[in-house]
Amino acid sequence: MTAHRITSDLVGPPEPYSAHAPLEDGDDRIARGLVHGDEHCLAAAYRRWGRLVHTLAARALGDPREAEDVTQQVFVAAWRGRAGFRPERGTLPAWLTGITRRKIADALTARTRRTELAATLGAALEHEARTAEQPERILDRMVVTEELARLPRVQRDVLELAYFADLTQTQIADRTGMPLGTVKSHARRGLQRMRHGLALAAAEG
Repeated sequence: MTAHRITSDLVGPPEPYSAHAPLEDGDDRIARGLVHGDEHCLAAAYRRWGRLVHTLAARALGDPREAEDVTQQVFVAAWRGRAGFRPERGTLPAWLTGITRRKIADALTARTRRTELAATLGAALEHEARTAEQPERILDRMVVTEELARLPRVQRDVLELAYFADLTQTQIADRTGMPLGTVKSHARRGLQRMRHGLALAAAEG
């Protein structure tokens, strides 16, 4: 079972986070179990600290849906990088908080990249419209951009990283914390949906 599957299929929501909650003996067992690859300890860590991670991400990003993506990425990254955690050097919540900060930074970088991409594309379309050159290309870009915007968020992000940031699927997996197979699946489904949408647009003239 992969970390992505675990964090997707957890039973029950994260426990409400309290900054004043006392450290329990079970926390140390969860941390050490996680290091040794115990999937139940990953699920327990999510239930106990998932709310903390989501709160930090939501405050930084201002977008609850994006915060949900970051929360899942944090626990996937924690599972994949569990060998690097040393319980004797610090607490699991502190380690998760460090991962959260890095994933928030990645999300903000991706957001900036999307904004710059949109601005660049808009400027290019405006320039081509002014010069009245190759109107077919302008229309094609507008249709492709519209179809890309219709994709589910994860599929859209994967395709943007692949085609606009020029990242390989392996690099996308490292950047997002998703398993490589999941990245490939999102890319394939996104392209299939875009082809279907473009075919319909062509049929409609």
